[in-house]
Amino acid sequence: MSEPTAEIPAENPAENPATSTASGDQPKTESHDPAVPAAYAAFMREGWGDRALDVPRHPVADLAAARRTRLAEAFPGERLVLPAGTYKVRSNDTDYRFRPDTAHTYFSGNQTSDAVLVIDDGESVLYARPRSERDTDEFFRDRQYGELWAGRRPSAQEISDSLGIEVRHVKDLPSFDSESSMGRKSRDVTTDEDLGRVADELRLIKDDWEVGELQEACDITALGFEDSVRDWDRVLEFGERWIEGTFFRRARAMGNDIGYDSICAGGSHATTLHWIDNTGSIEPGKLVLLDMGVEGHNLYTADVTRTLPVDGTFTPLQRELYDLVLAAQQAGIEAVRPGAAFLAAHNAAMAVLAHGLEDLKLLPVSAQEALDPESKVYARWTLHGTSHMLGMDVHDCGRTSVDIYPKGDLAEGMVLTVEPGLYFQEDDLLVPEELRGIGIRIEDDILVTADGSRNLSASLPRTSADVEEWMGRHR
Repeated sequence: MSEPTAEIPAENPAENPATSTASGDQPKTESHDPAVPAAYAAFMREGWGDRALDVPRHPVADLAAARRTRLAEAFPGERLVLPAGTYKVRSNDTDYRFRPDTAHTYFSGNQTSDAVLVIDDGESVLYARPRSERDTDEFFRDRQYGELWAGRRPSAQEISDSLGIEVRHVKDLPSFDSESSMGRKSRDVTTDEDLGRVADELRLIKDDWEVGELQEACDITALGFEDSVRDWDRVLEFGERWIEGTFFRRARAMGNDIGYDSICAGGSHATTLHWIDNTGSIEPGKLVLLDMGVEGHNLYTADVTRTLPVDGTFTPLQRELYDLVLAAQQAGIEAVRPGAAFLAAHNAAMAVLAHGLEDLKLLPVSAQEALDPESKVYARWTLHGTSHMLGMDVHDCGRTSVDIYPKGDLAEGMVLTVEPGLYFQEDDLLVPEELRGIGIRIEDDILVTADGSRNLSASLPRTSADVEEWMGRHR
C-alpha cells in the first residue's frame, strides 16, 4: 500500500498542491484536456444550488480530543504539527487512492487529504481543504480536487461539526519553518523523533472503541477468507490472483481497503515471507498460505494468516508440520497476558518449533543448544519474529521506544499478532526432499485482557481437523 507524503504545505501557493487552486492559481489540469473558452467558464460558474453533506458527529470526536490533550501534555508550551499527507503518483497523471497519515487521523479523526492538525500550546486547529468553491475553475476543471472530477468534499463547517474541532482553510496555515516561531518550538510528527515516539506510545493501549474497530476488521476478514474458499473452483482455474481479487472485493465492500498487500502464496511461494506478486497457480496436493487483512472504515486493520490444503485435506506430512506450527502458536497465545514480556509469545513459540525441528532430525545441535541466543540455528526454518503490535497500522507503533516495545511488557488493551511459521526453501539441501517448498504460517490477532487474552480472529478455524471441515462446508 502506498504511503502518504505527509509534508507541511509550503507557504508559497505555487509550490503547494494543497493551496494553489484555492488561492486563485490555475486548477490542476493535463495537456490533453480540451480548451476552456471564457464563455464556457463563466457559464459553469453560475446556476448551482447549495447542498449540504450529511456528515454526522464522528464517534471518535471526543476520544480524539482526549488524545490531543494527552499529547499536548507531553510537550507543554510547544506547537505540534501532524499532517495528513497528500496524493502520491502511481503513474504519470494518476494517483494512488489516498490514505491519511495514521497519527493525523488518530489525533483528529480526519481522513481528508492535504489537512494539517496543529496543536499549539494545547489549543487545536485542523487546517483542511474543504470542497471547491463554485466561483473558480477548480470546481469543474481540477482533476485532483474539483468536485466534478474528484467528488464533493465536506465544507470546513461540516468537518468541524463532525470532528468537534475548529477548522480553518489550509491556505491559511502559517509557516512553521523556523526552529522557533512566535516564541514556541514547532515539531512535525513526520520528522521529529520525540513527537513520533510519544504519538506511537500513546497508541499502544487500545480503548474499547478501538477494540471494537479491530474486532469488526477481523470479522470482515473472516468473511473474505470464506469467500475465497467458496470460489475454490475459480481459484484452481485462475490461481493466486483469484484469491487476491476475491478478498479485495470483500474488503472494499464492507471496509475501507485491504490493510496491506495480500499474500496469496501457493506451493513454494509460501516460503517467501512477503510474496505479494500473487501470480502463481494453485496446484492440487500442495498447500496455500493466505496472509490477508481488512482495513475498516476508521483505518483499523486485521492481520490473519491461514495455511490451507488445496485438496481440502492435509496429507500426513502436511498435517504433521501444520500441527507443529499450531502447537507453537498455541504456546505463544497462552504466553500473552498483562505483565508478561512482549517477547514471551515469541520465546514460547520458538521453543516448540525448535524441539519439533529436533524431532525431525534437522538441527545440527540439540534444541536446547539451538535456542541459545548465541546460536539460534533453528531460525533457518522459522525466519521471523512471532509478534508485532496491531492497530491502525498493520505493524503498529513502530516508533515506540524499544525499551517499551519490543523489550517491554504487555499491558491490558494492547493488541498483537501471534504468527509462528515453518519455511523449507526449495533449494535447501539440509532438509529431506519431501519437505522442500513447504511453507506454513498460522496467525491470529490477540487482545491482552485483564486476566489473559482474547483471540479477535477466533471465528476462523485453526486446528487441522477444523480447517478441513471448514473448507468442506464452504466449498
